[in-house]
Order: sequence, then C-alpha cells, then structure tokens
Amino acid sequence: MDKQELQKLRHSAAHIMAAAVQKIYPDAKFDIGPGTDEGFYYDFDMEHRLVPDDFKEIEKEMKKMIGRHLPFERMEVSREEAHKFFEERGQTFKLSRLDDIPEGEVVSLYKVGDFTDLCRGPHIENTSKIGAIKLMSIAGSYFRGNEKNPMLQRIYGTAFETKEELQEYLTRIEEAKKRDHRKIGQELELFSTHEEIGPGLICWHPNGARIRHEIETFWKQAHYENGYELVYTPHVGRAFLWQTSGHLDFYRDGMYSSMDIDGDPYYVKPMNCPFHIMIYKERPRSYRDLPARWAELGTVYRYENSGSLHGLMRVRGFTQDDAHIICAQEQIEDEIREVLRFSMFMWKSFGFKEIKAYLATKPAKAVGDDASWQKALVSLEKAVKAEGIQCEVDEGGGAFYGPKIDLKIKDALGREWQTSTIQFDFNLPERFDMTYVGQDGLKHRPFMVHRALLGSLERFFGILVEHYAGAFPVWLAPEQVRILPISEKFVAYADKLAEQLKANRIRYSVDDAADTIGGKIRRARNQRIPFLLVVGEREEAAGEVAVRSRAKGEEGACKFDDFLARLKKEIEEKI
Repeated sequence: MDKQELQKLRHSAAHIMAAAVQKIYPDAKFDIGPGTDEGFYYDFDMEHRLVPDDFKEIEKEMKKMIGRHLPFERMEVSREEAHKFFEERGQTFKLSRLDDIPEGEVVSLYKVGDFTDLCRGPHIENTSKIGAIKLMSIAGSYFRGNEKNPMLQRIYGTAFETKEELQEYLTRIEEAKKRDHRKIGQELELFSTHEEIGPGLICWHPNGARIRHEIETFWKQAHYENGYELVYTPHVGRAFLWQTSGHLDFYRDGMYSSMDIDGDPYYVKPMNCPFHIMIYKERPRSYRDLPARWAELGTVYRYENSGSLHGLMRVRGFTQDDAHIICAQEQIEDEIREVLRFSMFMWKSFGFKEIKAYLATKPAKAVGDDASWQKALVSLEKAVKAEGIQCEVDEGGGAFYGPKIDLKIKDALGREWQTSTIQFDFNLPERFDMTYVGQDGLKHRPFMVHRALLGSLERFFGILVEHYAGAFPVWLAPEQVRILPISEKFVAYADKLAEQLKANRIRYSVDDAADTIGGKIRRARNQRIPFLLVVGEREEAAGEVAVRSRAKGEEGACKFDDFLARLKKEIEEKI
C-alpha cells in the first residue's frame, strides 16, 4: 500500500475510534482526528479521564465495527445544515472548525456507523479494509494548540492493512524505545535539561560536549575545504533588523520578548540570515565577489509550546549549521549541485546511506516574479537529477519567499528524518536592497540561498544517538579506548600505554579500580566503549595488549603498536 493510501486508511481508523468513543462515552465532544505518518489520533473533551486500561474496551468496539464492513458515506450539505447538526449535539469544537471553511467551499460530512464527522475526506470504502489497529498512548492537547484554550484528551493509535505489518511496526517501536536519545543521553551522561534553567534549554555534559566538538571540528574543516568562509554573529539584534527582514510581522510569536538597550528595543535572534546580509552590505559588491558562501554555527532561540518540547528533537535554544550562498543568476545551478554533493558527503561521513530529496514548489501565496521562481525550480530539479538523488515533488510546499529542496535520511530503524534544507529566497534580497555590480557596470539583484546541512546540532545529535543506539563510531566516541589491568601489579604498564595513547590524541581511560576483570569489562560494555585493552603479566612481557572490540568481542593479543596503527586508521577514515 502506498503512502497516500495508508494515510487514507489511518484517517478512516481515526473516525472508527471516534465512533467507538462516542458509543462508550456519549458525553464526548470531538475536535479533529487526522491520519499521520505513524498512525492517527483524535482529540476529545469529556468528563471521563482516559487511561491506557480504557484501550481494551475502545479497541473491542472498533474491531466490531471493522468486522461489520460499515461503509463511509460522504454527504455534502449547506453550511446552515452542518451548523444545525453540530449545534443540536453540542459539538462546539466542530462549530469552530466549521467557521474555518471559506465561504463558497463545499461542506462535507462523513458517516460511519452512528458517528458523523465534519471532514473533507477522502476515506476508504468500508471498515473491512483495515486489517489491524492498535491504540498506543494518551496525551493532553490544547484546542488549536493554544495554551489559553481548553485542554483536550488525545488518543494516539495506528492502523495497517495486515496484522503482519502491525507486528513489524510494534517491534520497531520497542527497538525505538531502547534507542530513545533521552534514555541513552542519561545513561552515557551526554546532556540534560533542568527546570531551574528553563525547559527546552540544553546543558551539554563532558561526554556529549566531546562528541559535539568532534562534529563541529569536522564540519568547520569540511566547509573550508569546500569553498566556504566561516562567520560569527551576535545573539541579539536591534528591532530594526527584524522589522526589515519581516520577522516581526510574520514570526513575532516565535521570538523572545524584546529588551531595552540604550533606549532601543533588541530581540534575541531566531535566525542568522539578517546578520549575514549585513556583512554582505558592509561594502559594495561586484560580480567578482560572487558566489559568496558564508557559514556559521549560529545559536538561535525560538519559542515552542512547552507541550511540544522533546529532548533534543524540539528545543527552544539550538545551534544551526547555517550557511548562505549569495550568487548571480547564472551561478545558481552549479551552486545548488555543489550543495547537494556536499550534503551527501556529510551524511555519508556520519554513516547515513539512504537519502531522499523532496522538491517543494511555489505555494498559492508567494513573493517574487514567476520567471525567477521558474528559473530557481528548474535549477533545483536539474541539480537533483545530475547528482542522481531519488526525488519526489512536494506541490505547493515551498516557502512564500522561494522554492526549496528538503533532504530526508533513514536511520537504522528505517525512520525518515527531515534534515538538510536548500531554500531559495527572493524576499530578503529585496527587503535589504542587496545588489552587486555586474560585468555590464549596472546594479543587479543577487539570488540568495539559505542552506542547512545537519539542521541543528541538537536535533542532529539526537538522531545520531538513536541511529547508533549510543554506540558511536570510534572517531566520534567520547572515550575510544579503555585499558583494563587485571590487577594492581599491572597498573604501571597500563599507565605507560596510556601515555602513548595521549601522545597520539586518543581519548582513553585506565580502569584501575579494585574489581574483577569481568566487572571492568561489563562496566565498559555498558558505556559502549569501542575498544578495551586487557593487560596482565603475559601482555606486559611481550609488549602486547589483549583486544576486545565492541563490534567483534574478544580478538586476542597483538602488539600495542599494531593496535595503535589500526586505531588511528579507523579514526582517520571514519570507519
């Protein structure tokens, strides 16, 4: 079943769940129940406080409906008829949603069993098309996502065409729980959050900071090698900057409150781009200065509802691996192709192999002339094809200020993550009056491309933790080698080896605790350390180490110099 059909099946399952809830809890009021990439949900308001133990009864009623082959009946009605229908039943949330439908647009209801919903559809023909369902969890959800509105109860569930597909999904979910970056982050002491500091604000512990340092070092060197220059910009800027960029008009709710500095209002930055533009405008530019490729690991702050915060995946302060390419029109295609190539190199360096592109086209409301949009779209499409990347078109999915390419990667569990973005922008060059002098001696408007490869370091780190289940490749591991002397007598030999590791910039430790060698090995294994070197009388006499690797287990004895050469090669080649 393709993605679109599966979405339709899950949307239909949401209606079936709502019908079951209505039968069991007649006082329930209903908001919305869409299908999602993982399943479906529905939001309810009722006196009964739902708990997971309620799932059994709801699922039982849903399965009865599925077994009865009930049809989904579409009814097109007038706005007045729909209003009367939901008003009589006290469905105030539906009345509010009805008001969202523009005048002149068709109002449609869908009926399954005794449940009738305000819905555009589409739906499956009848309930028997659903082969397997399972209710997963309960959460709170504010009506329309606004904390000032009533808190509703949300039931999450999933549905598949077959029981086998459901079982595969549930197995994957269990594995995902084991890989949860919040759980592993605590076990390995990578990061933490604290209510005393504020939700959505991350503290990086030494182990996590070490990995982040390796990521940033690699990122910076790769950018220099690929023709970028690095810049650094402030964390705050005057209101004038955000008025000019349009953020105060379109993004004020996502920005933190202004502060008064010397009588001028300032805002904490939600984005880096206006600062890069001001660097560009510092002096007149000519065609000889283009393309300008400027990158920054810029920390930004954006307001997110507390209910949406999730570990490292959704935070309020994060560091973007941001870059802006300012170029002439004739340079667009080559620049986009180079960004795609660079993106693929970065992701494969971190161990991700399955990458797919999504080309987002012009939305209904957009700035910029049609000719510029078309030229940008053609350039994006050509670049994707030239690099041989699998691509789908996301019709109307571009931002109002330009088309874009989104890259999505698949992790070890086959989950797809939105990561790199290559975004054209016709808006900011106009707003900031960016120009360059062409070969003809006249002023021209440059094209601007926003580009993030990893997205944000926080979210990328969370993905990385779950992809590797905390067992990072040796080049990223916070501790690469642990030396385990089998008794106190061999600590001196272990320290001698440690000095050589230190001289070669290997991250190491010596476990000289008064413990059995078995206990030391278990402790190191739980901390997911790539290599353990066991040393005793025989190893010291021969200048050897007994190697145990995370990947292969016990490998046997070898000369320490040979092990060191192998280790350095794995780190250098990022194996």
